[in-house]
Amino acid sequence: MNKPKAAATAVRYALLFGALPVATLAPLVAHADEPATQMETITVTAQALKVDVPAEETPRAVSIVSEEELRQRSPQKLDEALRYTSGVTAQPFGNDNDTDWFRVRGFEAATYLDGNRLFRDGYYTWLLEPYGLERVEVVKGPAAILYGEAPPGGVVNAVQKKPTFTPQGEVKVEVGNNNHQAVAFDVSDEANEDGTMRYRLVGTMKSTDGELDGTNNERFYIAPSLEIDINDRTMLTLLGTYLKDDGVPTNAFFPAAGTLIDSDFGKIDPSTNLGQPDYDNYEREQFSIGYRLEHDYNDVWQLTQNFSYGYNKLNLISSYAFFNNDPSVEELTQGLVYRDGKNQSVTFDNNAVGNWYSDESEHTLLVGVDFQYHNTDGVEQDNFAFGTINPWKPEYGNFTPIDPSLNIQRDISKTQASLYSQYQLKFQEQWIGIVGARYDWVKSENKGKGNTAFGPVDQKESRNDNQLSLNAGVMYLADNGLSPYASYAQSFEVLSTIDPSTGKLYKPLEGEQFEVGVKYTPEFIDGYVNVALFDITQKNALVTNPDTFIATQTGEVSSQGVEVEAVSQLTDDLKLSANYTYTDAQTDESGGRGTQQAGLIPQHAATAWIDYNTGSLGLEGLNIGTGIRYIGESKDNPASSDLTIPSVTLWDAAVTYDISKKWQAQLNVNNILDEEYVSGCDYWCYYGQSRSIMLNANYRW
Repeated sequence: MNKPKAAATAVRYALLFGALPVATLAPLVAHADEPATQMETITVTAQALKVDVPAEETPRAVSIVSEEELRQRSPQKLDEALRYTSGVTAQPFGNDNDTDWFRVRGFEAATYLDGNRLFRDGYYTWLLEPYGLERVEVVKGPAAILYGEAPPGGVVNAVQKKPTFTPQGEVKVEVGNNNHQAVAFDVSDEANEDGTMRYRLVGTMKSTDGELDGTNNERFYIAPSLEIDINDRTMLTLLGTYLKDDGVPTNAFFPAAGTLIDSDFGKIDPSTNLGQPDYDNYEREQFSIGYRLEHDYNDVWQLTQNFSYGYNKLNLISSYAFFNNDPSVEELTQGLVYRDGKNQSVTFDNNAVGNWYSDESEHTLLVGVDFQYHNTDGVEQDNFAFGTINPWKPEYGNFTPIDPSLNIQRDISKTQASLYSQYQLKFQEQWIGIVGARYDWVKSENKGKGNTAFGPVDQKESRNDNQLSLNAGVMYLADNGLSPYASYAQSFEVLSTIDPSTGKLYKPLEGEQFEVGVKYTPEFIDGYVNVALFDITQKNALVTNPDTFIATQTGEVSSQGVEVEAVSQLTDDLKLSANYTYTDAQTDESGGRGTQQAGLIPQHAATAWIDYNTGSLGLEGLNIGTGIRYIGESKDNPASSDLTIPSVTLWDAAVTYDISKKWQAQLNVNNILDEEYVSGCDYWCYYGQSRSIMLNANYRW
């Protein structure tokens, strides 16, 4: 697209010649879904950005999914919570019950809980329970200045529910289709007589059948927290979570023949399980403990210390059918993924924020030191000749069970130590400039030992990477509410896997983003409009040889686009939230066909959500919310095929009714028309989530 490319080029030259005061990535504040009388004055700070700055004074795009939106739309997974967020491709791999899937601006994004990295090593992923969250923050584009190594898509920071100053509570019972059953509670109160200690306890138990025949999941989740006012300048928050999942994985790998394209044998039913449901297994047990210590040293400096320890144990046996584009093929070979192990992570971030004034200027300085450690230890096996299956007439049991003698003992670790600093200047109440730098020391190790069907494995590779990351930005606050800005940011991602062509660990992936935009908060409407144009490039990208399926680092991936996000309280009873995203994601991983559109990412996407309170009609307590999601055409991985995935429009709704001051009923229906669609293709194709219906009753005090 020419427009964002030209804009990015203009920013590039401006920064090079010093025409723009460097600035990007100060903390961010985004408007929350608040009542009409408060919407212009109340904002929500994005904790992920580490410094409190209003949204209209931040030269960077950030979106917030508020607690009210989480309550109203009742997502069951983190990726579901991001369906109405601009720049985000949610659930491109369909509705998976053991992993959250999303892309931000065409790239993967790192996930955090209260600013602490939730690491992912292959199938070892961390899952978040949406009921335990008070909001989700999406910082778009590279963010190395804040957290060090991470993908260029940005930061998705989930904020855990914490104690409230006003005692409150809720008990919820929920039922739905797919045999969905759940109970949940959320209680917050004072823990001592003088109110200097406050607690919150959040928990849920639920059981749901998966999208595929023979799949299911049962979950138990509990999250305690305690806030302690040590003195009038110091507060300590203790946080914990525990989650246990048990079920059969929803492994929605489908061949293109029979789903996206015609087959000689007809269409494959979206609920068909192409694994072995009586053999497959999924168990996850994870917990985290940590604290956040905040101290106002004086009127200028605030000190913050953030610590978290996470433990995640996984047992996964997941079989699948191989991809196939040939309409004449009836029987498919099955593969198997087996993982049995644990990962542990430690994050420890210390920072100081100083804020002071001089003539016509306000100064904000962030300085910090952080440490991150992650380790994955377990046995693994990938079997590419596990069994066979007929997708149109599946008969289960034609497979050979796992041979433990072919397991590989795998140990992967990553250690990161960092220094970072960011300075922000606000001049004459209208000009804002930000400049930041971070230096990271990262050590990665990958050890593997065992026997496979292809021969013995004996690996022990490590590497040390040092990385300097920069960010910069500028913004002008006009009197009419228009705030144009420009920014630059970098990213780097350290890979912990081994390059088969060299026998060494892959080099880090390096990314950079140029962004220009405008944030508009006019006086004549109760709301805002944000527009951002971005250009991201990632180097050292992996390119897979289509003949050998070995990935080497010879590629480049780019993504350019436009995001438009708008919120307006049209009347006292009617609120509209809408967004549009254009993403031109390109990759040279195309099997020698040059640069092609990257797989999974639609060029066009749009959503709109309307909330209507019917009180003016005499129907007190009734609120109707309804939304439309348009997902435009996307492409298969260009190294696999040139197939196009058709666009789809989905309709959702949420209806709440206040039976009394304490009792409320709520009905959520997603994909109301039960559209059958392919959400994306990446060698395999994936069906999107079918219609879901949930009815709950809440008692609140």
